[in-house]
Amino acid sequence: MATNEQRTARLTVLIDPRKKAAFERLCAADDVTPSQVVRRLIREYVEARIGTNWRDAPEPARGHQRGARPAARR
Repeated sequence: MATNEQRTARLTVLIDPRKKAAFERLCAADDVTPSQVVRRLIREYVEARIGTNWRDAPEPARGHQRGARPAARR
């Protein structure tokens, strides 16, 4: 069975094209992928807010969450 760090979920982020290009250049200069940097930033943010034991925190409730789009009606 995969650990939480091995499972993946997609995150779509809209940013200014010039900022994206600068970010990609900086990542290339550091020999890291943009995905690696974003994952590190998210991990650091979560650990700063919850602590390093964030994996032990309860899963968020499913359903409508702040900032989430409601499901389309059929």
